[in-house]
Amino acid sequence: MCSPFPNNPDSLEEMVPCRYNSRMSSLNYILNRVTKPARYTGGEWNSISKDWRSINIKVALCYPEIYEIGMSNLAITILYDILNREPDILAERVFAPWIDMENIMRREKLPLFSLETRHPLKNFDIVGFSLGYELTYTNCLNMLNLAQIPLLASQRTASSPLIIAGGCCSCNPEPMANFIDLFVIGEGEEVILELLDAFRLHSGNKTSLLRQAATIDGIYVPSFYQVKYYADGTLEAFLPLVPEAKPKIKRRLVNNLPSPVVKPVVPYIETVHDRGVIEIQRGCNRGCRFCQASTLYRPERKRPQEEILAATNALLKNCGYSELSLLSFSVLDYPEITCLVSRLIQQHYSNNLSFSLPSLRLDMISPEISSLLSSSQRKMTLTFAPEAGNERLRKVINKNLTDKAILDALATLVGDGWKKFKLYFMLGLPSETMEDVRSIATLAEAILHLQKKPQLRIGTSVLIPKPHTACQWLAQETEELLLPKLDVLKESLRKRKVKLSWPNLEACRIEAALSRGDRRLGKVIHQAWQEGCKFDAWRELFSFHKWEAAFARCELDISFYANRERDLEELLPWAHIDTGVTSSFLKEEYFKLRQGKETPTCDHEHCNACGLQRWQLPCREKLVRAKKEQGNLPTLR
Repeated sequence: MCSPFPNNPDSLEEMVPCRYNSRMSSLNYILNRVTKPARYTGGEWNSISKDWRSINIKVALCYPEIYEIGMSNLAITILYDILNREPDILAERVFAPWIDMENIMRREKLPLFSLETRHPLKNFDIVGFSLGYELTYTNCLNMLNLAQIPLLASQRTASSPLIIAGGCCSCNPEPMANFIDLFVIGEGEEVILELLDAFRLHSGNKTSLLRQAATIDGIYVPSFYQVKYYADGTLEAFLPLVPEAKPKIKRRLVNNLPSPVVKPVVPYIETVHDRGVIEIQRGCNRGCRFCQASTLYRPERKRPQEEILAATNALLKNCGYSELSLLSFSVLDYPEITCLVSRLIQQHYSNNLSFSLPSLRLDMISPEISSLLSSSQRKMTLTFAPEAGNERLRKVINKNLTDKAILDALATLVGDGWKKFKLYFMLGLPSETMEDVRSIATLAEAILHLQKKPQLRIGTSVLIPKPHTACQWLAQETEELLLPKLDVLKESLRKRKVKLSWPNLEACRIEAALSRGDRRLGKVIHQAWQEGCKFDAWRELFSFHKWEAAFARCELDISFYANRERDLEELLPWAHIDTGVTSSFLKEEYFKLRQGKETPTCDHEHCNACGLQRWQLPCREKLVRAKKEQGNLPTLR
């Protein structure tokens, strides 16, 4: 795609037609016509603008959503900090412009630009996308098109930026393989610097760079592999084409968490998570069978308490936040969490600091935890995820949580002044019956009869059988099965005057197809974008009819990907991605799922031998020390 601007101008100011003169440099002639213009101005507190002409390697960190969502993404914050610490690298942020801004940019023929220096995306050396949700795939294509960068990797020249991607969706990179030059599989803090070392050596030769990058653990180059299919559409083989291409791509992880970012960019406008964030631990060892994150972020790694305290002091000094989020998949699993919060409160008492503790487990709520939360927060809504309405179904998905634990925890919170609660449940779980669905309403009624009668809202989602989970072989339930369940739940909760929210079932179906898809879905994504699909995660903009038309035009079936149960011996499109958790372990969990049997939490006292014990990890070392004299180490699988 040719640029409409002569001489490949460096910055937005150089691309301005003369008739706009100085108005363009401030973007005022555009920004007074769009909603929330601060999404596009840059210049926020703690943002970093380096001298463009003196820097060798220029990286654009792209999040395929609007500013308010992208600025709440911790991965972007971490990578921005790591890369800008390197003297010969600059990293700048780019987010998807909202519809009004995009329309003006297309009309004025303005390419997508970065926030820090307003340079066109096409002038960067590396463009990196964070893929956290399948329904943002069309946004990636839209951003590349707005940037005047060819969408297909095969159509880009040596002068095009290197297009890379990472994030949890990269655990099945195949649907986006046609558009991305290379994927980073796993945690990026260390591998990104190794990749940039390769870039320094081979920046003038893209083929040489990709071959060198393919030798790095955690780097996947899709063009180095050939995919073959059987006549029935299932995968036959996945063949490396060059010596550097490994048969298995090993997920990268960091043994020790890097230092927290204590000087993040502070937005001018309210974002989704408008507070300071300290990641206190990463990973989860509980093993809910539907949960992809519990596979992708194993093992559990905890940050030392003293490091958290020091980081909090620096963060509040640098940003001025009055609310702090202690981030973890299960924050109450952090050792001595009450001691940590008590010390934070004591240190910052004069600042009236309040705390957000996301991902609270109901069976770990105690009077101490409830009382530690600021009294000013008791007007807020506390959110929990029992996932299923009864204990039988929770055992199926290995959500080890009893009804008594739920009611006892909520009773404790109600007694301590909390009044508003929201509970999340999933529909379409394996072996789910109408009686299981009604049990959600039964549990809600029991909660409403607690002392002081709390306010209750119920949120529902649909099971997406994600790759690298024990559910990956299951079929997603069809709308014909889900709609009657949803109707029963609506009626049951209406009688109890409980507010219910539910997802777009058609969007859930497309999400399932994209998350479980193979490389052929690249042409579907491309066709859907051409049909006008973008911001598919937004209910008001999602169009199932356009996606349906795209699948039909590409002669592929949504049901084949979303609603088909996979044979346990079928070669899955993501089988070449080694997360560390073996297929044999996931199959054992699948059989336990079918039998309704629980698996205990994995910790330094007990190892479930998921496969990570093959790797040299801190959790393995603790287990070896604990079991050395007993002679009963788990066998390798």
